[in-house]
Amino acid sequence: MLRGKTIVPPARFKARPTTDFAKESLFNILENRYDFSAIRVLDLFAGTGSISYEFASRGCPHIDAVEMNALHATFIKKTAAGLKLPQIHAIKLNAFDFLEICTVGYDVAFADPPYNLDGVAALPERIIGKKIIKEHGCLILEHAAGYDFSTHPAFTERRNYGAVNFSFFTPAGKK
Repeated sequence: MLRGKTIVPPARFKARPTTDFAKESLFNILENRYDFSAIRVLDLFAGTGSISYEFASRGCPHIDAVEMNALHATFIKKTAAGLKLPQIHAIKLNAFDFLEICTVGYDVAFADPPYNLDGVAALPERIIGKKIIKEHGCLILEHAAGYDFSTHPAFTERRNYGAVNFSFFTPAGKK
């Protein structure tokens, strides 16, 4: 649906978008696991909103994009409106604060925090432990190479795409 659309954030943006190669690889994995037309998605630390747009372009009916930077949140909201993607809901809030008040269950949560952010190591527990992910859902955490989540009980796999690393978690844990 959005193929060929170039999304260019303002020059003053401080986000580190997921590389196109890593994003394409991630969505190839997810397309084999989920019916996108039937899932609810959480995009934490949404930045430019690129992950939200990808989910929306594949038919996801509901996406919450959480971003605390006002400039970024406004950009996501305006871009979603301009692309006619009403299923994207930009939420201007600190991701950790959002996790504390969240009462919704998601099928897929994607978190792409700044790599040097305090609290990154605790994110899987905060999300899985609070039951924000539905029983058969997953959390995908993008992180720097130095993190190893393999001993976390909910960890299922890790994928590396150059400097981009994705760790996957499910409430059921390793199978």
